[in-house]
Amino acid sequence: MDMHRLFTEHPESIGETYGEHLVHASYFGSRMIVAGLACMLHALLPFLCVRTASQAIEELNAKMLARRLAPKPHPPTSESHSPPTYRRARAR
Repeated sequence: MDMHRLFTEHPESIGETYGEHLVHASYFGSRMIVAGLACMLHALLPFLCVRTASQAIEELNAKMLARRLAPKPHPPTSESHSPPTYRRARAR
């Protein structure tokens, strides 16, 4: 597999560009890190961050489902591959 495909195959499979996937995955990852830190703080001090992790999980799950269920854009077709269009001849 060539290097380009390594970076684009998965994002394309979910209807994203590499850059879009980078932004979304980074958001999810950073949100999970913050929620994990809140869990660790809650473990030490149970009166803090009582709902922080569960709210993060619910939020991320909702966002993931919404993205998964969103209609995927069709890749653009070049003119050489687009179906021919036919026009009616005008009556004179």
